[in-house]
Amino acid sequence: MAMTPWLTVATTLAGLNALLLVALGTVWLRNYRTFRSNLILGLLAFAAVMLVENLLAIYYFFSMQMLYAGDPLAQQSVVVLRALEFIALLVLTYVTMQ
Repeated sequence: MAMTPWLTVATTLAGLNALLLVALGTVWLRNYRTFRSNLILGLLAFAAVMLVENLLAIYYFFSMQMLYAGDPLAQQSVVVLRALEFIALLVLTYVTMQ
C-alpha cells in the first residue's frame, strides 16, 4: 500500500522533529558537560525520549500505515499533532540557540 499524502507529511514532520531534537540534545549535552546541572540533565533526557518517540513514529508510518489507512481523520489528526510538536520544538530550539 502506498503512503498517503497525509502520512507523507506526518513522516516528514517527524523527521524534522528528530533533527531539531538532535540539535537540542547536542547543545544540552555540551552544556551538561560544562555545568553538571540536574536541570540540563532533565532537558537532555527529554530530548532523548522525544527523539526515540519520533524515530519510532517514522518506523511505524512506514511499516504499519494500515493502522491509519482507513480513516482520513486519523491521518489529519496525526499531522496536526506532529505540526504542533514541530512548532514547539522550533520555539525551544530558537530559545536554546540564543
